[in-house]
Amino acid sequence: MRILICLTYYRPHYSGLTIYTERLAKALANRGHHVSILTSRFNESLSTTEVSDGVTIHRLNVLMRISKGVIMPSMPARAYDLIRQADVVNLHVPQLDAAPDAVLSRILGRPVVLTYHCDLHLPKGFIHGIANQVSHLANHVSAGMANVIITNTRDYAENSPFLTKYLDKVGIINPPAELPDISKEDLERFQQDWNIDPSQPVIGMAARLASEKGVEYLVEAMPKILEKHKGARVLFVGQYENLLGEEKYAQRLTPLIDKLKGHWTFLGNVNNKDLTAFYKSCDLTVLPSTNPTESFGMVQIESMICGVPVVASNMPGIRHPVQSTGMGLIVPAKNSTALANAILEILDHPHKYQGDSDFIRKLYSPDSVAEQYEQYFVKIIKNRKTKSKNINHGNSHG
Repeated sequence: MRILICLTYYRPHYSGLTIYTERLAKALANRGHHVSILTSRFNESLSTTEVSDGVTIHRLNVLMRISKGVIMPSMPARAYDLIRQADVVNLHVPQLDAAPDAVLSRILGRPVVLTYHCDLHLPKGFIHGIANQVSHLANHVSAGMANVIITNTRDYAENSPFLTKYLDKVGIINPPAELPDISKEDLERFQQDWNIDPSQPVIGMAARLASEKGVEYLVEAMPKILEKHKGARVLFVGQYENLLGEEKYAQRLTPLIDKLKGHWTFLGNVNNKDLTAFYKSCDLTVLPSTNPTESFGMVQIESMICGVPVVASNMPGIRHPVQSTGMGLIVPAKNSTALANAILEILDHPHKYQGDSDFIRKLYSPDSVAEQYEQYFVKIIKNRKTKSKNINHGNSHG
C-alpha cells in the first residue's frame, strides 16, 4: 500500500506530534508499506529529500512563518504529485495545509484519514488570533473531507468542541509508545552522570517548558513535598531553553526554580536509552497540563512501561492512562496543593499504584497501532472501490 502522511513538522523537530508520526511511519514501513512524508524544511540544514528507516521524507522550503504555522509556496504542486501516487492520505492536524491537501485528495479520488491530535489553543495576540482562526477553519474543511477521523481516546473526542461535531466519523486508536530496554550498567551510568541517589525520592517530568504543561504547579508543590521528604528532587527531561513563544513563561519561572537549587535539575533532550534510564530512576512522574492542547500525554505510557506511576491532570484524554491502568492518581488542573498531596501519597504507598507494564507495552506498541491504522486504510479503500463499481454499474444501465 502507498501511504502519504502530511504534517507541518517532522523529525528531527521534537514534539509529541512528531514523535507519534515518526513511530507510526516507521511501523507502517516495517509492515511492508511504501510510506512517504510531506512536511516542511523548517531548518535549512535539512535535506529536501531523504530516506530514513524505510520512510521517504519530502521537505518543502519555508517562505515565512505565521505563529507556529509555515507558508510553503511549493506545497500545492508537490502535494498534487504525491497524492496522485498514493493509495491513501493520512493528514495530521492541527496544520494549515491540511485543508488544501484534503481537497486535492478528494479531487484525485484518494481516501483521507485525518489524525486529530488536539484542539489548538495559541496564546493571546493578534497574529496568534489569526493563526487560531485559520487553523480552525482548515480543520473543519479537512474533517468534512475525511473518510475517518482518528483520535487517541473517546474521552477526548466527546469533550472536544471540535470533535463533537464529527463523532460519526471518529475512530479511536491508542498513540504509539515505545522505549528501548537498557542494561543495569546503562542505568548506573545515567545515575552517576546526574548524581542521582536511588535512596532519595525522585519526581520526574518529561515535557517542554511551555505554559500549557503546567510546570509552575510542580514548582509550587515542591515546598510541601520537601517538608516531608527533604531529599526529594525533580528531574526535568525536555527542551527548557529557547522555546518559541514561551520566553516570558520561562523568565517568570526561572527565579522560582532557582529557589529549589539542588532539588530541580534540567536534563534537556536525551537519547532513547537515557530516556528509559530517566524513567527507571523516578519514583513517579507528573503531567500537570492545563489546557486541551494536551490530549493524552504519551509520556505517561512511557513511564508506565517502565513500571513508574503517574500523577496527571483531571482533563479529557489526559486522565485516560491513569484511569485505564490504575497506575497513579488524577488531580484537578492548576492545583498545586492537590498535586503535592498526590505525589506524597504515591511516595508513601508506591505498592498501591503498580500495574501490568508488559500488557501496557504491547497495547501501545507502534506495530499494534500501525495494524489498526492499516485496518482503517484497507476498509476505506475497499469501500471507495465498491462505491466506484456501483456508480459505473449504474451508469452502464442508464
